[in-house]
Amino acid sequence: MADIIDNIPENEGYGNDLVSVVDENGVQHTFEELDRIETDEGRFIALLPVYTEAQDIIDDDGELIILSVIEDEDGEIYLEPIEDENLFNKIGDIFEERLSEYFEFAEE
Repeated sequence: MADIIDNIPENEGYGNDLVSVVDENGVQHTFEELDRIETDEGRFIALLPVYTEAQDIIDDDGELIILSVIEDEDGEIYLEPIEDENLFNKIGDIFEERLSEYFEFAEE
């Protein structure tokens, strides 16, 4: 399992929830949670990186990050990449449809 997540408490009125993710190297990253869904295939989350440095914002490609949400027996929550390309595309399409009112998605 790749990453563990924790919601950052009380985002002081700033839109969606912020999620702190610690990667397998122990590095902490912060993301804005845009949406989450549950399907027959599992639970999934759509995230955007949150940056503190202006240059990082400029350099970001604006790509939506879509991950699978896994909960272990101890209640710890982990995020994992979606390995199955067909499942990834299906979940990505669902998030694009749900978020299209707020974001413009480029066709690849």
